[in-house]
Amino acid sequence: MTQQKQQRQLHLGAFFFGVGHHLAAWRHPDVDPTASTTLRTLQDWARQAEAAKFDAVFFADNVGMSDGPADVITRNALPYPFDPLLLQTALAGVTERIGLVSTVSTTYLPPYHLARKFATLDHLSDGRSGWNLVTSGSEFEAKAFGLPHQLEHAERYKIAHEYVKITKGLWDSWEDDAFTYDKTNNRFFDTHKLHRVAHQGLKFKVQGSLQAPRAPQGYPVLVQAGSSNDGQDLAAATAEVVFTAQQTVEDARAFYTSLKSRLPAYGRTADELKIMPGISPFVGRSQQEAQEKFEQLQSLIDPVLGLGLLSAFLGNVDLSGYNINAPFPQDLPVTEGWKSRQELFAKLAARENLSIRQLYERVASARGHWTLVGTPEHIADQLEHWFKTGAADGFNVLAPTLPHGLKDFADLVIPELQRRGLFRTEYTGRTLRDHLGLSRPVHPAVRAQQAVAA
Repeated sequence: MTQQKQQRQLHLGAFFFGVGHHLAAWRHPDVDPTASTTLRTLQDWARQAEAAKFDAVFFADNVGMSDGPADVITRNALPYPFDPLLLQTALAGVTERIGLVSTVSTTYLPPYHLARKFATLDHLSDGRSGWNLVTSGSEFEAKAFGLPHQLEHAERYKIAHEYVKITKGLWDSWEDDAFTYDKTNNRFFDTHKLHRVAHQGLKFKVQGSLQAPRAPQGYPVLVQAGSSNDGQDLAAATAEVVFTAQQTVEDARAFYTSLKSRLPAYGRTADELKIMPGISPFVGRSQQEAQEKFEQLQSLIDPVLGLGLLSAFLGNVDLSGYNINAPFPQDLPVTEGWKSRQELFAKLAARENLSIRQLYERVASARGHWTLVGTPEHIADQLEHWFKTGAADGFNVLAPTLPHGLKDFADLVIPELQRRGLFRTEYTGRTLRDHLGLSRPVHPAVRAQQAVAA
């Protein structure tokens, strides 16, 4: 009898962002606004996500404090209170299986520092680390590092290509069996299996090797979130997971097809890259209950922050001179910031003829990611449709509030996905690569030997 082929299953990330992704999350009466600065609370959230069998917990980041008007920034919760890499190390000690994905920019940290930090996390977590590569798009971040302005979009991505090449070389400083610990012959490691980076490029000059043995996963899982043409090219060349913001299944399919079609040019197959759009789920046992949860948070949106949110994603374009009840302007200047999000906002506003106010109300729940309001069955129907029709390999779950939104999704939606055979009921592997169905990179020296032998 022929063995039945196992049903393809989707992947889920739990995206932790302050005390929730909704712009007004911290003002919700059931939310503790101090929770995201308490280690025990963050550890508890990670354990909840692991109990629900999420592939990974994910932390975004930026490296600067907004320099906007004091009256504006005081109204907004700070979503990135801690360094995500240090935080993930603390979470590694209280979890066993769930992946740990941290955001670090290629613009402001030397490659050696990043390579060593992620190699350390991969060792300390027994192979559960992932690096979300960003290039940083905010003026205040540039100023925090002594630059008058952020680098141009294309320049940031050129740097990122070079950066990834260097970090991979550093992660390959040692072959997997380089350390022999041979007491008899007084040889701690085999010098023939030590490989030093000697790189001199347009941006970086790096010579040396990492001190740590090769990481359990070979490399941490490489994650990216850029959806522009430059971002897609970088992802096609280097990424293994892409987080993206899409509003419609048609747009999601177009992005999915575009990005996957670029992989063969880099000698890669479609299975080597997982595409996971972000979703913000408002879950209720009835449609009315879900709608009430959504409307309660919407009623707490501060118009000043709503306008500021749009301005930030548009590259600090000044919207103060526009009538917020008039149609969203389609002639705004294109900036060097979040190019893919600028395009998404413009398309959404044009497609639905939204005013500035209506647009910020639409994106306040998840900054442009897909918002779903409904019962577990309704939400599972939508996710299944995207998954089975070539729009997604899984989803990054942006809980509107924490921990309540996480608990609602874990308790109500995941069991429905499991009932349909679309999501795991138990982990079958121990590393993040195992969870995502990604192979462990073969060391280049071993690959070269295999090629010669063949």
